[in-house]
Order: sequence, then structure tokens, then C-alpha cells
Amino acid sequence: MADQKIFAGPRIRRIRTARGLTQTAMAEGLGISPSYLNLIERNQRPLTVQLILRLAGVYHVDPEELQAEAGASVTALKEVFTDPLMAGELPGDQELIEVAEAAPNAAAAMIKLYRAYREQAERLSDLSHLLAREGRATALAGARLPSDEVRETFEQRPNHFATIEAEAEAFHAELAPGDDLYAALKAWLKAEHGIAVRVLPVATMPNWRRRYDRHTQRLFVSERLSPFDQKREVAIEACLLRLRAAIEAEVGALRLSSDEARRLARFELARYAAHALTMPYEAFLAAARRARYDVDVLRARFSVSFEQAANRLTMLARQGAAGIPFFMLEVDNAGNRFRRAGAAGFPQARFGGACPKLAVHAAFAQPGQVIVEAVEMPDGAQFLTLARTLEGPQGAFSERPRRTALLLACDLALAAETVYGAALPGPGAGAKAGAIAAIPVGPACRLCERAGCLARAEPPVTRPLGLDEMVTGLSAFDFQ
Repeated sequence: MADQKIFAGPRIRRIRTARGLTQTAMAEGLGISPSYLNLIERNQRPLTVQLILRLAGVYHVDPEELQAEAGASVTALKEVFTDPLMAGELPGDQELIEVAEAAPNAAAAMIKLYRAYREQAERLSDLSHLLAREGRATALAGARLPSDEVRETFEQRPNHFATIEAEAEAFHAELAPGDDLYAALKAWLKAEHGIAVRVLPVATMPNWRRRYDRHTQRLFVSERLSPFDQKREVAIEACLLRLRAAIEAEVGALRLSSDEARRLARFELARYAAHALTMPYEAFLAAARRARYDVDVLRARFSVSFEQAANRLTMLARQGAAGIPFFMLEVDNAGNRFRRAGAAGFPQARFGGACPKLAVHAAFAQPGQVIVEAVEMPDGAQFLTLARTLEGPQGAFSERPRRTALLLACDLALAAETVYGAALPGPGAGAKAGAIAAIPVGPACRLCERAGCLARAEPPVTRPLGLDEMVTGLSAFDFQ
């Protein structure tokens, strides 16, 4: 404390007013002049060590509170001002600190108001999903980040871009890669654009997966990536050059609202194009049907990762030559959703994907294992799901590896066409012949009315809470 000046004027003023003291009375108790106390309260003089000790002795003030009291408010205010509605309003954190220091009660009220606003926004979103399930279109507008706009745009449409598929097949035929697409891509980049590909160590490129140096005409790829991901990064760069016109046409068709959103969409479409180039549509669909959509067989056949093969299964929606309409969801172990897509769009209204009972969350306890389950929604819709963990870029010994989990699903009526259908458990006692034991799940806790659910994390918005004084239910949130 001796090395750091502490300006705590508003807090000293609150201590004084809370005790009903005048500046003269408080100054007398602290052994200082009223004018000096006035300067302290206006943050024109710092607190000295002797004065802090007197505050602790006379008014029982914790010295640590004088430094840390506004910390929590500043953190919460940062959350408020990162909302899209107010992003860019403040140039830095200094004004937040001043607000928290000078007007802590006003800051607390602002935080409460923001949290109430967020709660109402979530309830409106829940209402929108409920109405959508009943076939009623809604248009609830709200401030969105460009990344949110792009994510929602891709989730709501089929994960299929016919123009890019056709161009990727033509590019693949032009490359004639044989069994080594990676080498063919590097040779094409060098011959057509003078670009050399190099894999760099972590120490040289610690923060990037891929970086193109225009001055030296070199494409750098991180050694942290698996060989499959290295190939995809090189394919992305090649597609940005060879399929630029097709990608730009699809970006324009999405009708996004900002340049940043269009830039993000361009990257997502380049990633899509890399998958289409690595796993050409007709060849991949034929292999998928022969292998009965076995993801492990497909990833070995096309030398790709589990995630890439599973992602490609959601793209098989070509008119007249469609595969099973799979959809996918990727989450981390904190429940954050990174990617949602489907051959017919992600079925948000029917499936949701936010139920804690889904196997995608249990997969973290069984890394690398494929978990196959049948699930049933409250409305009776049933789905075949398979979940597996995915390993991210390799870290150093001191780094915690990134691990996510992927859920791939389709309508349960199509399970017999897949290799995974045979892995489903049979019916329980009393079930109908041919029935499959399905796990009861819901779209999300706030939209699910299943009573007595042990996994429930939030109350449903459609039911009043509480049973009565004489009854306690199994759920953490009992409702009528």
C-alpha cells in the first residue's frame, strides 16, 4: 500500500454519510483538518498509510475494501458495455472505473437493469421458439454482433451450397491428386501462384493456425495442427484463390448487413469449400452409402479427421442426390455451442440441442469413444444421435489441451440405413415390438415441461413454479 496511491474519496464520503457525520466531526476523529478531508473526498489527495490505519481503528473499515470495493462493479459494467447495443460507447475502462468509484449505487442499478434486460431478451427468445414450434413465424429483432448474425444465418439454412460444390468438384478433377491431395495442393499453389507452403514450429507462430505472407509468397501452417487440419488449412487458401467468384456469389446471396459479417461468412464458405474439395460430393456420397454412414470408415477413406467427415455428412443435400439429412452440434465442456448445421438447417424448433441429458455432454467422460443413443423429444419426435470428443490443436506440456464434443444426429426413422442403428438398445419390458428404448430429452430446460427431471438446470417459462408446502419434487425446480 505504501508504493501505490489510493484515491478513495467516494468511499470515504459514503462511510461518513452512513454514520451521519459532518466533515468536521469525521476530520476530528481522524486527527486531520476538515479542508484536508474535503480534498480526500474529492479525490484530490490520496489516502496515507497512517490515515488508513486510523480509519480501521476508529470506524472499523477493512483496508482491503478501500482498494477492492469497486472491482466487482467494474467487471460487471464491462459486461454491460460489451453488449452490441452499447459496444463502442466507451473508449476504455477508465470511465467505468470512475463510475464505479464515484457512483457505486448508480452503477449497481445499471447492472441490475442490464441483467433484467438480458433476462427479458432470453424470455423473448424462448417465446419465439415456442411459437415457431407451433408454426407461427416470429420476427423478434435485437442487436446482434456480426458473428451472431453469421451463425444464425448459416444455422437457419441448409448446409449446402450448390455452386461451391460444382466448382470444388471441377477443381478436384483439375488437380487429379490421386492418393495425395495435400501434395497436389502444394504443387498447384507453387505452380499457379508462386506460393510455397511451410509448416512452422509453435515458437515461431504461437497464435495462428495459418498465415499467408504476401511479400514473400509463403503460406505458413502451424505444427500444432494435426496432418488432417494442416491439409484443410492449405485447401482453404487454395479455395480462396481458385473458387473466389463462387464464394463471393454465395456471400452476396446471404444478404448480410455489414462488411465484418460478410468477411466472417467468406471464411466459413472457404472452410466449406475445403471440405467439398477434400471429399468430393459424388465420391463421398457413394462411399457413405456403401459404409452405411460409418464416420470412422469415411475418415479413413478420405484421409480426414472425424470432425471433418461428420461435418461433410451434414452437407449432402444436392437436389436429386441427397444423403441422410444429418445435423450436427459442437460444444465444449462448459456447454458453449460453437457450431450448429444441418442438411435441412439445424432443427432448432424440434431438437433444440441445449438439453444436459444429451450424450454430447457425457462424451467428455469417455474421450475418443463414440456414444450412440436414441432420444425422444416431449412432442414424440425421435432422433438417432452419436457423440464423440474432438481434440483441438496440440499444446505444450504446460498447456491444457482444447477439447470439444460433436453430436451428429438424424431422424430415428432413418437409423436402419446407418451402421449405428444396430448399436441402439432394444425396448424395455412392455414396449411395442420393434420399438427402440429412447432417452427422454427436451429442447432446453426453459422450454421443457418434463416433470421430475433430475438434470433440469432452469425452470420452464411456461409453468408456475412451486408445488405446495407439503410436497417436494425430484427436480431442483418444481413446477405445477
